[in-house]
Amino acid sequence: MVIETWKESGIATKFPTYRNDKLITTKSWLLGKQLDDEAEGLWRIYDGIYDFTDFINKHPGGQFWLIESKGTDITEAFEAHHIAAGPHKMLDKYKVRDAKNPRIYTLTMHEDGFYKTLRGRVREKLKTIDKTPKAKSDLIHTSLLVSIFIFAILSARLKSLLFLALAGTALCWTTIVAHNYFHRRDNWRMYTFNLSMFNFCSWRISHALSHHIYPNSFLDLELSMFEPFVCWVPNPYLKSKLMRYLSIATEPITYCIAFPLQLTTRIIYSLRQNNILYWHDILPLSIPLAIFLLSDLSLLLSLRQWLFITMIASFAFCVIGLNAAHHDPEIYHEGDANREDRDWGLFQVDTIIDRGDLKHSQFLVLTHFGDHILHHLFPTLDHGILPQLYPILYETLEEFKGKLRECNHLEHILGQHKQLLRTKPNTKPPGSHN
Repeated sequence: MVIETWKESGIATKFPTYRNDKLITTKSWLLGKQLDDEAEGLWRIYDGIYDFTDFINKHPGGQFWLIESKGTDITEAFEAHHIAAGPHKMLDKYKVRDAKNPRIYTLTMHEDGFYKTLRGRVREKLKTIDKTPKAKSDLIHTSLLVSIFIFAILSARLKSLLFLALAGTALCWTTIVAHNYFHRRDNWRMYTFNLSMFNFCSWRISHALSHHIYPNSFLDLELSMFEPFVCWVPNPYLKSKLMRYLSIATEPITYCIAFPLQLTTRIIYSLRQNNILYWHDILPLSIPLAIFLLSDLSLLLSLRQWLFITMIASFAFCVIGLNAAHHDPEIYHEGDANREDRDWGLFQVDTIIDRGDLKHSQFLVLTHFGDHILHHLFPTLDHGILPQLYPILYETLEEFKGKLRECNHLEHILGQHKQLLRTKPNTKPPGSHN
């Protein structure tokens, strides 16, 4: 029944292979995509097969992106991560042949469509844009990073619950702000994401290559990796109404263990199948080490203090992240009716309701996943400069019958829980509400 629903309304013509795996990870997602995308062991962009092997070491964004995406269709990822015209002009040099079969994805990127029209206008705007807010983003990130260790040490030295909570909050916010950096070329700030027990390499796949490209669909790892604890897909065969109510009741526990749970899953997968751990997975241990060295706590108590900080951060991260933009009965989810215009950019707009209560503050935008639509459309741009693109976005949305929807955090929280309980797909496509 799930497969029938997918064939009727999904964003691809094939049910994703990885969804049948018992243990879903970034590795299983990539392996499934390699089977489904018919990229013939190389890289696929539209209906062309490209061999970027000789370009891996030259790639300005770093080797990771090309190494991990080999064997898959990278059409939308390539378009969204390369605003400048230069990379597109280089493609012919690396093309080896036409693909044997048409793409399985039904979303489009026509030259005169919404996304490419918007991107062309943004490309021109970037030539004159004020880039000084990027320095402020860096300052915010550095300040939060330092504050983690200051608050963690003070919580131990003063036996203070207040500083314990502040350390957890700082860790949560640092993790969210670090996400501003791992979409880009390799840089030192992306490593700070790992302090949470998450790993930026894993999230470059689950977040940047999966969620950002296919939000709220069966191909979105950020949907499937929360199952069976949480299910936002409006399909009773995936999760019954009773189980959906139960997931809300157990929500605080799920939120508190989200950070350690993802690391645990990756450890289990690495022991049972292929290693997906990195040397920088040990970076979270820098927090209990600092507590141990700069307070009077024993090593065991320092580890306990760190776990409390991490659980606070995990809870706060989920409260912010799961209620940031993507889950509300009015937002497209897998199984809902699609709009007639299948443009990839409009699909992004249909899967997001922005946090309108954040726009007055760069700090709040950075620490609460603000300016979400623009970030999805142009993930390599610093959050600090995104506000300058709103006039262009509004103009292009009006032209293509799209709509920027906004609400506050409380409305998002209420909407997210309504979505958890929704089992019937929307029969009206998003464009019909405009």
